[in-house]
Amino acid sequence: MKILLVGNPNVGKSAFFSRLTGVRVIASNYPGTTVGFTKGFLKIADDAGEIIDVPGTYTLEPTCKAEEVAVEMLGEGDVIINVLDATNLERNLFLTLQLVEKGIPMIIALNMWDDTKHRGISIDAEKLEELLGIPVVPTVAVSGEGMKKVIDRIPEARILPLPGRTHPEMWAEVGRIVEQVQTVVHRHHTWRERLGDASIHPLTGIPIAALVLLASFTIVRFIGEGLIGFVFEPLFEKLWLPLMTDLSDALGGSGFWHDVLVGELINGELDLIESFGMLTTGLFIPFGAVLPYVVAFYLVLGFLEDLGYLPRMAVLLDNLLHRMGIHGYSIIPTLLGMGCNVPGILATRILESKRERFIVATLISIAVPCAALQAMVIGLVGDEGIQYVAIVYGTLIVVWIVIGLILNLIVKGFTPELLIEIPPYRLPPLRIMASKLWMRTIGFLREAIPVLMAGIFVITVLYALNVFDRLANAAKPVVSGLFGLPEDATAAIVIGFLRKDMAIGMLGGLDLTSGQLVVGSVVLAMFFPCIASFVVLGKELGLKGLMGSIIVMLVATLVVGSLLNLIL
Repeated sequence: MKILLVGNPNVGKSAFFSRLTGVRVIASNYPGTTVGFTKGFLKIADDAGEIIDVPGTYTLEPTCKAEEVAVEMLGEGDVIINVLDATNLERNLFLTLQLVEKGIPMIIALNMWDDTKHRGISIDAEKLEELLGIPVVPTVAVSGEGMKKVIDRIPEARILPLPGRTHPEMWAEVGRIVEQVQTVVHRHHTWRERLGDASIHPLTGIPIAALVLLASFTIVRFIGEGLIGFVFEPLFEKLWLPLMTDLSDALGGSGFWHDVLVGELINGELDLIESFGMLTTGLFIPFGAVLPYVVAFYLVLGFLEDLGYLPRMAVLLDNLLHRMGIHGYSIIPTLLGMGCNVPGILATRILESKRERFIVATLISIAVPCAALQAMVIGLVGDEGIQYVAIVYGTLIVVWIVIGLILNLIVKGFTPELLIEIPPYRLPPLRIMASKLWMRTIGFLREAIPVLMAGIFVITVLYALNVFDRLANAAKPVVSGLFGLPEDATAAIVIGFLRKDMAIGMLGGLDLTSGQLVVGSVVLAMFFPCIASFVVLGKELGLKGLMGSIIVMLVATLVVGSLLNLIL
């Protein structure tokens, strides 16, 4: 049996799915698209059932790619569990009536049932079941309340034959149903509701957003550095590096294969960052330097998602982002890009127009540093003082805004309005957060690590063949003349096309001033994205869009790098 979880965005489907399946899940993209979904397995009586978390949708008349996929997936299910936000019954029932007309056996889960009491909402679930002719079960996914009853009642899922209706007729029916089953009484706002209101009001929301972002980056840095300093570095230095030293001796201490496998000797010893060997730097960068920050970032992102803050940030930033030709929901791909640009660029598929996708993908590629790059910037530039890290991030924020404003003027097309549900603030359960963190980390290891390793292999071979030296010679006039960096930094700038974090590491081996480190970090962040992001960018934007994005990158990098050199 194939069971589909269907509902509006932000109704708690992810928590519902996690509660039913635990960690037995598979993340995939729908065939022919980059729209992701997850599936897992559960036991129904004596049978095994496959359950799929369908992308959230408000209607069966799709307005974006995610909603198109949701509609297509309906034809693949045997049973639908329609998850509703019980605190917003009127909005959710419109999709329910559309699903009824699809003729698929269905059961309704009135999720967030506990919040109805907090909001003074009373729903007669038995009356709702009678009116719809479909099983209705109140649930609280985060605590597990009602979940067993949902599974037990799946065999009761049934079809209610109804004639096709127009939108006005459906909304009239929704109104009649809500009037019969729901009553609302007056009550005072809770502190969470007051905080929710403050989060989207410009006067209070912007300071709150600034504090949230500052706290997020602080936590990511604290966790990432802690994992590196207390777990990964000791493991590599005490267990792995001695083995590599023995291998280096066995290979004679030099030569092509020595340089490819273990890298060059730095002052007579192997160095995890600077040796550029496949088995030294090639393993330490993705696992010892990148993975800890990615885990920390996904932990914080998952907390903000489940807390209910991200939709509020989208609403808060909508006015600003509209001036940049995009709407508030673009903040989601942007934040994903801060973990890794690849999923950030892929996530632009949730945006409605081709114009929005071009602008957001270009901005992510230019001004949104991934976790790996941030790790190296914070570690390297941070040693010079926190004020220099602030200059790097401040410059990238200004670049992100200015380029967005310019692209809004020159890129043709339209920007649709923001339509998004704002869920109540809820404290995320640790089990749900852990499950989501596990899925995302495994996804990163499966999808990103092979690309990272392949890129590092290319780097080590080209580095051993001195190819980068020849490319660096051609770029020296720009690097030294416009950016004010020494000629030795040219190789790092060129290597940045393959791995920006590794390029930042190369800058650390040079005797650069604080100002030069800032310029080098900003130039590397804005220069061509890593090869993995570059390939994905071309796939998403097409050849014409990719060429336009490249032109923006080159012009912006030359202008900003030169200005920073003059200022610093």
